[in-house]
Formats: sequence, structure tokens, C-alpha cells
Amino acid sequence: MADARLTAVKMLLKMEDSDSYSNILLDNVLSEAGLSDRDKAFAAALFYGVTERRMTLDYIIAQNSKIPFEKLDRAAVEILRAGLYQLLYMSNVPESAAVNESVKLCKKLKVFSAQGFVNGMLRSFVRNGKKISYLGLDRADRLSIEYSCPKWLVEKWIEEYDVERTLKALKASVGKPPVYARVNTLKTTADKLIAELSKDRISAKKYMGLDDCVVLEKTGDIESSKAFRAGLFHVQDISSQLCCLTLRPVVNETVIDMCAAPGGKSFTMAELMGNNGTLHSLDLHDMRVGLIEDGAERLGIRIIKAQQNDATRYNPELPQADRVLCDVPCSGLGVIRRKPEIKYKDPAEFEGLPEIQRRILETACKYVKVGGTLVYSTCTLSRAENDDVVDAFAQVHPEFSPIVQTVPYAGAENSFKRSYFPDENGGDGFFTASFRRIK
Repeated sequence: MADARLTAVKMLLKMEDSDSYSNILLDNVLSEAGLSDRDKAFAAALFYGVTERRMTLDYIIAQNSKIPFEKLDRAAVEILRAGLYQLLYMSNVPESAAVNESVKLCKKLKVFSAQGFVNGMLRSFVRNGKKISYLGLDRADRLSIEYSCPKWLVEKWIEEYDVERTLKALKASVGKPPVYARVNTLKTTADKLIAELSKDRISAKKYMGLDDCVVLEKTGDIESSKAFRAGLFHVQDISSQLCCLTLRPVVNETVIDMCAAPGGKSFTMAELMGNNGTLHSLDLHDMRVGLIEDGAERLGIRIIKAQQNDATRYNPELPQADRVLCDVPCSGLGVIRRKPEIKYKDPAEFEGLPEIQRRILETACKYVKVGGTLVYSTCTLSRAENDDVVDAFAQVHPEFSPIVQTVPYAGAENSFKRSYFPDENGGDGFFTASFRRIK
């Protein structure tokens, strides 16, 4: 595992210097690292784990260091984070290995002066029973450190959703997230897909309560499986699937997916339409349009018309549609368990999002036929990006009537607006709002 640890720490250092998403960086590095499958899995778990628990780990380092945290060598900090993470959260790693391999990493990364410091802190932490003291912290500070979530976000969720809901969301925001897939009903059934996946030693089971959805376990390199290459499924979270089921497209309709890449929702909607009708999958970036086209080809979907389009500007070449999905760019606070680096962003970066979201929604509504359906959605938990945007839209658009769309999920709110929380159905944090054009 020695090389796996070195790979993980190098990725952590690289992550600090880039704006790359963790999953993209991980895929790029692991594809070139030359590690065994077992070592790749260990490196990925360590990299994601340290990224996810960074605030907790830094709190421990700061509490146990005589040198101010900001003056510590960056490589030494990443080595300590990785060592502490193994001691606290990787029960299959012996304590001696976590300590000794961390000291060796100091040599490999040429921070020789940090060897004694790293060795001393990790051994002292083990000697003291690996305890974390929260003495003197107020509620928001404690929750922030305990769940490695910035205090501003803890306070935001408490204010907007209450303490109990926040605590559940925080608990669901850490740990390995489940992986779900949507069965390609154009080619197979859930039972047949599960049998096919087992041939590649991928364990899967039906997700109870949602047809054509399976939970994947021990996925490995899922994209190299025969079932994936044959287009029998695409990976898609439950909440994203429920979003498509909220729009409810059917055979022979014209549908527009405003911000479609990489295409998961378009694929599910095309399958719900039985591959009959027209589905315009739009995205701002040409390269991402290519991802939609590739995915549609793999799945055998022929009704998708993928094209580059600016969602904030009306395009007269697009048709009037029976249904329009407006899944807008957002802060992603509902998917921090999958992309933990999001929670460490400066909240000022999110302040301009509601204005962009409003512009996209204003444009999207112009494509909806009279009698047609419009669904607004995000993968975030933020009143400013969710409720405030759709409430403002409803006020100035009396021609759009809020409607309650039934979905196959027992916990769904009986409202035109729905917030999905990760602790409720195992899916990501998500929001949908539904309207019908009445005139």
C-alpha cells in the first residue's frame, strides 16, 4: 500500500493547487499510476476520505502542534492528514502501519525535517486514545468540526431547515455514498441487468420503491463491464431519477433538457418516452455535448438531438415543447458527499448563481406550449437558489400555474416545490418545482 499512500498524498497536494473536481483528478491520476486494483481502491478511499474530513483533521493537527498551523510545511500537513485519517476512519489499517508509513512518506516527498514531528504527533494521538476534544466550542462550531463542514454552511442549514434536519443532512454528508443506476428499459429489465452485472463480479440489487433503479455495490471499474459497454444502464442518483419522473415525459412528445450534460437525465427521459418523440439535449459547451452524444449512442437512444446552446438566451430555432426540464447550474451543496471539495469553496462564489438561475428559468419558460409542463431543479440545498428563484418566477408569470406532480417516492412533499434530503431516501440533496402553462 506504500505506493497507494504516496499517490493519495500527491493527489491531495495537487488538489490544493487546482480548481479540479476530486473525481476528475482521481480518474486522471489513477489511470496513469500503475497501481494494482487493490492499491487503486485504497488510494481513492484515502484521497476522498482526507478531502471529506479535512476540517476535522486540521483541527486535530492544530490542537496537537506547537507550531502554528499556517506555518507548517504543506507536504507535512498532507502526510499528517492522511495518517490521522487512517488512524480514525480506516479500521482495516493497523495503527503501526499508519504511523510508520507516514514517516516514510516524509522521506519520499523530501520533507526530511518533518519526520520527527509527524512521528511524534501520530504516536501521541494513538497513545491518548485517538480522542478529539470539542471543549469550549459552541453548537455550530462543534458540528462544523465533527462533520467537517464549514460553519457558514452549518448555520445556513440550521436557519433555513432547522437543527434536526441539519444534523441528519450532516450525518449523511460523510462516508462512502451509495451508487445507483438506471436500467435501460429499451434493452433489458432490472432482473436481467443484475444477472449480467454479476458476470463481471459487480453486485447489484433492486432499489425498493423505485422501478428500474438498482443499487450498485463493489463496482470496481464499472465502465469496463460488459453490461456498461452493451448500454444496459447508466449511473444516476435516485434524486436525479425522481427529477425525471417529476417531468413525466411520454411517448411522441417534444421535450427540451436545458442544461443536459453529461446527459443522465436526458437518457432517463428518452427511456421513459420509449425512444419515440424528440428530445433536445442542450449544453453551453461543445465538448460536453459530445458526452451526451456518446452516451446516447451507447444506450441505443436515437431521439436525442444534442446541441450547443446558451440557456440564458432565447433560441428561436428551438421548437415549442410539451415538457421542459430546467436543471440549472448550482452550488452543489446537495452532492458534497460525492464532491467534498465543494464545501470548502468561498460562499461568495455562490452569490451570483440565483441571478443566472433566474435568467435560465425565464428563457426556459418561453419554450413551453400552452398545457405544457416546466420543471425547475437543482442539486443543492439552499433557499436562495431553490425556493426564492421559483417563488419570484411564480409572481411574475401568472400564465404558469404551480402543480403537484406525483412521484413514486413515499416521502415526497405534497407541494409543487420539493426538497430531497440525503438521509431520507439515500439519494443526493435535490430540489424540484413544477409548473403548467395554462395560457
